[in-house]
Amino acid sequence: MRILLVEDDHLLANTMLDMLRDDQNTVDWLDDGQQALNALSEEHFDLVILDLTLPRVDGLDVLKGIRKQGVSAPVIILSARADLEDKLQGLDEGADDYLTKPFAMAELKARIRVVTRRGSAAQQKAISVGRLSLSSDSGQLQVDGEHYMLPRSEYQILHYLMRHPDQVATRRRLEEQLYGWEQGVESNALEVHIHHLRRRVGKATIRTVRGVGYMLDSQAALEGEDL
Repeated sequence: MRILLVEDDHLLANTMLDMLRDDQNTVDWLDDGQQALNALSEEHFDLVILDLTLPRVDGLDVLKGIRKQGVSAPVIILSARADLEDKLQGLDEGADDYLTKPFAMAELKARIRVVTRRGSAAQQKAISVGRLSLSSDSGQLQVDGEHYMLPRSEYQILHYLMRHPDQVATRRRLEEQLYGWEQGVESNALEVHIHHLRRRVGKATIRTVRGVGYMLDSQAALEGEDL
């Protein structure tokens, strides 16, 4: 899952980054409301954790702005504003949850699980395409009764492809799922991960779209003739 964390308290943000990345998420971090608004207008995230008191653009205005633009990613507000009026306003403007500071990391994790369970098939515990079943809880892939524990990078790629079967995923989109903005992208890293995945799911199941990216072929995933 790709998460955007918008938090201007750097100490807190770094703690949260460690925690969220330990749970196999790709996490990008911004400490500025205007930057968050720009990023959410241009890129896809599966979840947003949003502080309200931010430089340049208040978090509530970020939330209003992205909802007007049709951005549907779940949003958890994480704020020191603890008045009932603030909570109601945040939820009424389109937040999916509201957690006040100070908070326990375990509670934030629980709320993330609740929010992401509610949504689309993209956030279900297990995704199935043909003979493939991928668990978001364990990161385990099942193919024809065989179980494989995928490394984080392979899980992120396959999770994205299975959420969008028969649709071309560009290299940029897959690399964003893998690395976000913080980490450098090795030139052939994506190809290496795809190679490893094909050994699990079959060569024809993940097709190369020359010059663009990759696509999970749902018919090949169903038939499995190339395994």
